[in-house]
Amino acid sequence: MDPQTLATLIDRHAAALELYARQWCDAPEDVVQEAFVKLVTLDERPRDCAAWLFRAVRNGAINAATAARRRRRHESTAGSIKRGLFEKNPRTDSTFEIDPETVEQVLETLPADLRETIVAHIWGGLTFEQIGELTKRSASTAHRSYQSGLKLIRERLGVSCLKNDPDPKTN
Repeated sequence: MDPQTLATLIDRHAAALELYARQWCDAPEDVVQEAFVKLVTLDERPRDCAAWLFRAVRNGAINAATAARRRRRHESTAGSIKRGLFEKNPRTDSTFEIDPETVEQVLETLPADLRETIVAHIWGGLTFEQIGELTKRSASTAHRSYQSGLKLIRERLGVSCLKNDPDPKTN
């Protein structure tokens, strides 16, 4: 399709197509734009471009409305379910000796960079090299952030860290 024909179609039909799409969806401009893009990428030009555009906009608007409803329903459901970061041990009905919600609250109080590093390493399984690349820092800086974050968590929870002593009899 030549640019002049496309410009004529846009001038003649874009406003009406947006109004037409608005009855089904909240983003009619996007749907109309997608219809025009589809039109120019067709191998063969439709016999009646205006009718084709209205059909494409109608289908696109209905699909967009369905997707928006699905997204709102998903977001509503996901927002109402607060899944913690920690799972209880099914045998003892506890996680460690510390309440999971307390640990989660403490984690949320950490500075963002420390929290990001801890979550990426512990739950994401990323190495410090990967975390450094992700955060545009060195691996050693990522490791220091991890250690600092763990130290703050221990302090705020009032727990100590077990020392790495290979021989427990030496204590």
